[in-house]
Amino acid sequence: MIETELSRSVVRWCPGATGASCAAKLSGGASQETWRFDIEHPDGPIGAILRRAPKGYGAAPTRAAGLAAEARLMQLAYEAGVPSPRVLHVLTPEDDLGTGFIMQRVEGETIARKILRDDEFAAARPVLARQIGGVLAGLHRLPQEKLPELRLMTAAKEIDEFERDYRSLNWPKPVFELALRWLRDNDPGPSVEVTLVHGDFRNGNLIIGSDGVRAVLDWELAHFGDPMEDLGWLCVNSWRFGEIDKPVGGFGSREELFAGYEAAGRKVDPARVKFWEVMGTLRWGIMCGGMMQRFREGPDHSMERAMIGRRASETEIDLLRLLAPRGR
Repeated sequence: MIETELSRSVVRWCPGATGASCAAKLSGGASQETWRFDIEHPDGPIGAILRRAPKGYGAAPTRAAGLAAEARLMQLAYEAGVPSPRVLHVLTPEDDLGTGFIMQRVEGETIARKILRDDEFAAARPVLARQIGGVLAGLHRLPQEKLPELRLMTAAKEIDEFERDYRSLNWPKPVFELALRWLRDNDPGPSVEVTLVHGDFRNGNLIIGSDGVRAVLDWELAHFGDPMEDLGWLCVNSWRFGEIDKPVGGFGSREELFAGYEAAGRKVDPARVKFWEVMGTLRWGIMCGGMMQRFREGPDHSMERAMIGRRASETEIDLLRLLAPRGR
């Protein structure tokens, strides 16, 4: 069924296209559907990806930028030289495919376990943290006047929102209470500089090849705010996938990340990065709780959501390690 719909769509907007083939739904992505397919063309097949809101999903989360804005951001990043897929088409009602967009497929790996362990990525791993610092610097330099309308977020706003989300779960966790108090007591105040913030820049949302970073994915939580937020979120322990002694995605150090960021002409504030790492750890814990709630109450009882929900306990340990490290 979806190949028929895709075929009708690509023939309309892709010059010379004769249809679509090899459509397959990809695993992962708890909030959006992702489909891999080929655009049939006389010059050879064009690898493509469909990203769309799942049927019956309802309204987008209030923090989501929206799929149209996400497509715009990815195309602007691509044009600015930030590793990003090229957007080929934003869906319209005539496509009969729902809400979303189609982008050119970038070959590589997103599964962190493989990136951190397979021999194919052995040469890339030592340089990834510094390289990613440069990628983030380029992302934070995207000119605001060209960007779509996005939310402006401060630390204080985020704390208020996360506390509200946490209370709504009716799932008391003393460590989360401790983290909320610490965040309020240590809020560094508004950032001197406000930039585009990706919002979910981490291992798992990056396409990695043997040569390093090939594309940044999942821009749905993009907003304006403190650029140090992206650096702190990247260092959250959950994105190290077992390599806890390498804070940047399980493959590098903070110093390497910071060096890459500053070599690209931007300044790092390590204290603010630490604050956002704590914030990010709490954020992920609350998001895990939200996934469990959606698994229990929503129409889609996916096993993935249940498994993510169980990870809330891991974030409690991570918060204690950050706020009450051994030796203090």
